[in-house]
Amino acid sequence: MFKKIMKGGHRKPSKSDSAENYAFGPPGSHKPGSVVVNHASRPVLKAPEQNCSPSAPIAPPPLSTAAVEPLPLLRDVPVSERQSLFLRKLQICSYQLDFTNMLKTVREKEVKRRTLLELVDFFQSGSGKITEVCQEEIIKMVAINIFRCLPPASHENTGPEVTDPEEEETHLDPSWPHLQLVYELLLRYVVSSDTDTKVAKRYIDHSFVLKLIDLFDSEDPREREYLKTILHRIYGKFMVHRPFIRKAINNIFYRFIYETERYNGIGELLEILGSIINGFALPMKEEHKLFLARALIPLHKPKPVATYHHQLSYCVTQFVEKDYKLADTVIRGLLKYWPVTNCQKEVLFLGELEEVLEATQSAEFQRCMVPLFRQIARCLNSPHFQVSERALFFWNNEHIVGLIAQNRHVVLPLIFEALEKNILGHWNQAVHGLTVNVRKMFVEVDAELFEECRRQYEEKTAGAREVEDQREMTWKRLADVAGEREEGIWLQSN
Repeated sequence: MFKKIMKGGHRKPSKSDSAENYAFGPPGSHKPGSVVVNHASRPVLKAPEQNCSPSAPIAPPPLSTAAVEPLPLLRDVPVSERQSLFLRKLQICSYQLDFTNMLKTVREKEVKRRTLLELVDFFQSGSGKITEVCQEEIIKMVAINIFRCLPPASHENTGPEVTDPEEEETHLDPSWPHLQLVYELLLRYVVSSDTDTKVAKRYIDHSFVLKLIDLFDSEDPREREYLKTILHRIYGKFMVHRPFIRKAINNIFYRFIYETERYNGIGELLEILGSIINGFALPMKEEHKLFLARALIPLHKPKPVATYHHQLSYCVTQFVEKDYKLADTVIRGLLKYWPVTNCQKEVLFLGELEEVLEATQSAEFQRCMVPLFRQIARCLNSPHFQVSERALFFWNNEHIVGLIAQNRHVVLPLIFEALEKNILGHWNQAVHGLTVNVRKMFVEVDAELFEECRRQYEEKTAGAREVEDQREMTWKRLADVAGEREEGIWLQSN
């Protein structure tokens, strides 16, 4: 999932790094209100000033035609003049231009685009060491360009209609041709071997990182992809920021789960976390387990879970693969948030459940198998054929079949009635055929147990029929008594 991000310079964490640096902060340790979304309808975060003070705003330089003039290339001037020219080029890139009107300031936009391209190429080529003054100006220029007011999201209260996030049209930022180059420059700066983290952390501070994370709510998927790569690189390079980044992401999840249920970058944040979880050291810290229980598992609850379920399932499965004892926690968590009326969501849950069960050992399976197979029995009888079919596919997995066979005396009585109902009356032929195969498998494994379950089922069915017959007879007697009374009243009145 993260091969592209991991490729090229991601250091394998040492034991000391893994134990401390990939730890999630406990919920509530970061103020929920400090993570805000920069939509037009909400307060805008100021970009960091030269001293990186979160409260000091950056005022973009006033636009003048004379200021946005082409400058000579860096490679064409003497080395002694490059720093001065580099700073002038950064100043050109700091001018904010209007992209709502593509016919306005066309020449200035082209000059800025070419200048940004040159700066990116200059970083990529490693033509010279970047001084601390230049590094400070680079971060200021980046902040001016990317820390902006995002347009009002379509799901905010700007109209009477409430739309499904999966059906909304993707908003593409018209200024992306310039923004992409700014993001590329920031990425080159972060990953450069010439970038000294002791110097860079003065400018890429907590305020900068928090504003960067807030931009994950951008509706432009291209921007979120760059943000994902950059934040992951910052996490890997700036160890001092790791606890802060984890806490900020946690708080975004909490607000998404319990307040808004709307956020564009949940999938991208989960991809970053998938890589972090993969680097956890064993034995796993308690705070990691709390993060699983309080953030990841409740992420199954929101309605738009389908938009990020693949990434969420990967993170959850990573936890179980790291520590198989967490399987019981995960399975019970899935059952807690199991959908009642959304069949497509049920199919997703069943797929994730199969992945978790593949990493589950016998002891953990035994702890949760009763509530688990009660739910699977309900899925087997689902009128939606995809749900029934997906539940029956569990018997195609050798590891799961082995767990069921070991505990067949508990499992078969729980699902026997569901199997019989499918064979007797399910409308879908594929489901009927798969049920017959599962039934045959149980007969081959333990024919005596199967016969005992069938005998109990027949007794239960006969008992239910007898109760139903008695109920009908009681109602018939009541109807007869009522009729006689009504007839007597009629005769007396006449």
